[in-house]
Amino acid sequence: MAGGAPALYTIPPGAPFADALAEGLLAQAGGDALDLARATVILPTRQACRTLHEAFLRQGHGTAMLLPRLIALGDVDAEELLIGADAALAAGGLSAQIPEQMAEARRRLLLTRLIRQWGEASPDAETPTIERATRLAAELARLMDQAENEGLTLNRDVLARLAPEEHAGHWRLTLDFLTIVTEWWPEIAREEGGRGPAERRRRLLHAQAEAWRAEPPQGPVVAAGATGAMPAAAALLDTVARLPQGCVVLPGLDRTADAETWTAVHDDPTHPQHEMARLLAFMGVDREAVGAWRARGGEPTPPARAELVNLALKPASTTPGWRALTDAGEAERERLKLGVKTVSRVDCPGPREEAATIALMLREALTVPGKTAALVTPDRGLARRVASELQRWGIEVADSGGTPLSDTAPGTFLRLTARMLAEGLAPLPLLEALKHPLAAGAMDPGAFKARVRLLETAVLRGPRPEAGFDALMTAVEGSRHAARLKPWLEHLRALAADALDALSAESVGLDRALDAHMRFAEALASTDRQPGAARLWAGDAGEEAAAFAAEVTRAGDAAPPIAGEGYPGVLDGLMQGRVVRPRHSGHPRLAIWGPLEARLQRMDRMILGGLNEGTWPAESDPGPWLSRPMRTQLGLPPVEARIGLMAHDFAQVFSAPEVVLSRATRVEGTPTVPSRWLLRLDAVLDALAPDGDTAVTRLRAGERAWLDWAEQLDRPAERVPTPRPRPCPPVDARPRKLSVTQVETWLRDPYALYAEHVLGLRALDPLDEDPGAAERGSIIHCALAEFVAAYPDALPADPAGELERLGALAFEREQVRPGVRAFWWPRFRRIARWVAEQERARRADGVRLWPEHRGSLELDVPGGFRLTARADRVEHWPDGRIALLDYKTGTVPSAKQVHAGASPQLPLEAAIARAGGFGEVPAGAIAELVYWKLTGGDPPGAVQSVGGKEPDALADTALAGLRALVQAYDDPARPYIARPRPALAPRHTDYDHLARTQAWAGDA
Repeated sequence: MAGGAPALYTIPPGAPFADALAEGLLAQAGGDALDLARATVILPTRQACRTLHEAFLRQGHGTAMLLPRLIALGDVDAEELLIGADAALAAGGLSAQIPEQMAEARRRLLLTRLIRQWGEASPDAETPTIERATRLAAELARLMDQAENEGLTLNRDVLARLAPEEHAGHWRLTLDFLTIVTEWWPEIAREEGGRGPAERRRRLLHAQAEAWRAEPPQGPVVAAGATGAMPAAAALLDTVARLPQGCVVLPGLDRTADAETWTAVHDDPTHPQHEMARLLAFMGVDREAVGAWRARGGEPTPPARAELVNLALKPASTTPGWRALTDAGEAERERLKLGVKTVSRVDCPGPREEAATIALMLREALTVPGKTAALVTPDRGLARRVASELQRWGIEVADSGGTPLSDTAPGTFLRLTARMLAEGLAPLPLLEALKHPLAAGAMDPGAFKARVRLLETAVLRGPRPEAGFDALMTAVEGSRHAARLKPWLEHLRALAADALDALSAESVGLDRALDAHMRFAEALASTDRQPGAARLWAGDAGEEAAAFAAEVTRAGDAAPPIAGEGYPGVLDGLMQGRVVRPRHSGHPRLAIWGPLEARLQRMDRMILGGLNEGTWPAESDPGPWLSRPMRTQLGLPPVEARIGLMAHDFAQVFSAPEVVLSRATRVEGTPTVPSRWLLRLDAVLDALAPDGDTAVTRLRAGERAWLDWAEQLDRPAERVPTPRPRPCPPVDARPRKLSVTQVETWLRDPYALYAEHVLGLRALDPLDEDPGAAERGSIIHCALAEFVAAYPDALPADPAGELERLGALAFEREQVRPGVRAFWWPRFRRIARWVAEQERARRADGVRLWPEHRGSLELDVPGGFRLTARADRVEHWPDGRIALLDYKTGTVPSAKQVHAGASPQLPLEAAIARAGGFGEVPAGAIAELVYWKLTGGDPPGAVQSVGGKEPDALADTALAGLRALVQAYDDPARPYIARPRPALAPRHTDYDHLARTQAWAGDA
């Protein structure tokens, strides 16, 4: 039986852990290949197993050898334990002792069903939607795993004692909700015959420990790199350390800390040594009994590096000791400052600059023969940006930390097609799905994308069509592309028919919805040369997506019935937490790692990226169910323990030969706080420089240079001013007919007129345009025009009420959304009452009215020119004079702008009216030019007269200006430039990007 004195060793953080471990194991085997093969090595993760495998290859210089059995502590399974062939474990029947692991998708779906049942049964709570229930199930599963890791049983009596009565209001509801875990779930688990991953792993580790205690294995057993954070793992490490041929190798144990510091470490869960201190206490071993590992594995970093990081990360209760550094001898201070001799720090303006700088540092490492480099960061967004930046040099480096399945191409395709089906082919989700690179619909991908573009421009731009393929087919009927689009839409309808039926149902089983969705996704992903399954499920991401789909399919019967519209939310919730990890890094000398992957690995240059508080270390979130004190009373580890593990990873990586510390000072425009470890390091370096020595400055000496180099990658060697476009189309291509509003565009921004009337370009309508918000001006104009047309002479008895009736009809015709109607209808009612008062004042005997009246005027210029207009309201007074009114729901031109000729709309309409250009409106002098500003606010409207006492003179000036403008642009050399007078230029036009306004505006 095992039970001797424990054998513990440590590899210092300055030594390459994996290489030192491999070298020591080879030395222990004494060159006997079979002896090495009989050994078992237990490591924290599968990535660590691959790292040790590569270290053996380096130590053996590529020669073939029989390697020991490598077991990942975090992913241990029954098959690995059975390979040990220990009689006690095998005889007991492992599968009988330890139930199989329940698939995570099945566990979440069962919890989702229980959450919905709880909501339906609880009188004090609202039943959560299926999407929210799925996300709550993930949080519940996390709480269950945390408890199972610690070997705790969650029951109602224990939880009820965690909160005093004065907190009962909120806690009673939470406690009632946790009945799902304490009372309902155990019965479900017994029926299912499976366990969660944490409980199964804990049982497996305990079973292995018991088996080895009963009958120690014949070969050596080495547990390396683990800190024993889980009680079951700590028990196994204790067993291994006491085996006749067993030992435990700790990563970077601080054997030099003074007694006060080491005592404080036990009480500080944020300290990097905390978990190892707890492990030694659990094993009953003094720190002095831990020996140095028998091999170095290569050239270690100078001890001053480890001393410096240990000083910087001292427990908070002992940091007053930093003051003693100021009084230390010069020689001692200089020795400690050697710890940052090959350390540099870069504070970048933002994430983009940080990614570019890190990529440049990685690229520079390749200029040194044989040099290696790695980025270590918990920020997967930063990792993806750096990998993308490296591609500018043709360097492919995979992020070993993994990519969320939901962010991969197959995961995104599944999510988008689910939304497309569940939302009834709404424009935005429909285009997102059909424009995805995997979408081809059994056609050539290029031809398929061409059809998608036609559908977008012909049907989907503007107000949303009705749901379903029938509405799309109806909308296509009037398009000139109907002949090409109708057969294609019929083909898509056939592909999606079953899936649309499933996801449009009010209630459908998840297995049915998932099966229909997956068959549609495969069909949509197929091309004319390749089946969809071969494209959708290809590669690492495709294989993970296929495994996810298969797991959810097998678990579909566990889910409650769902509404089809809720299916995308369920899919997203189940996909949460699934990560795609690459099989290979993609480059022999560069790598991108997460902190856990980097724990036992080392490169020549290690770049620690994303060193901001909240990222590294991450925020310590206790979760939605238990507060920090409650977790402590229950026996769960403090949430700060996670910070301690991250601090340990930081300390390990910081001990590499060359280290770069990187952070972004702003993220999305918000200032960030440096990581607590950076602040502590700065404080220690300041204490080591009492006489103003620039220790911190030297740490950042290369910051500006790296930032400048990264910026120069995208900065041209020479700045060539961008000229303002000066298009000069032939005279016969220039417009000879314009409306009065287009004349104003001509004056303010000739380039916009050129783009619209010469090039024939039109801005596309917005997708899923809201007719209520976009057309409110048209609604008001329409209601007023119908009112004037219905009552051109005498007003009705209740003009405000009649205006409201006509406005209600206009709102209904435009199908304004309820939210927009709720905002604008009260405003319209106020406008109606204001207009009714104005009508009573303006109406007089003999006044004739014409609403929305069209007119035109031929100008006597060479080549001819026709001016057109549609006046909102024309009034012909009994004295033969004419008044023109224009309704404005937006900005109203000032009188100054009108008189200056910058807003000539009403004066030009006056010129048309004076010449008899408005058809049946008799020609006459101009009496008045008026704007009605209609906002519905306070006041609801305002009258603004712009003609003054001489509106005819204003019309003459505007007409003369137009003639001069036409003649000027009849010169073939006259260009249509953008914004010739910036003071008059519109704030924005649809053609600013075409005119490259931002590129030249600063030089204009």
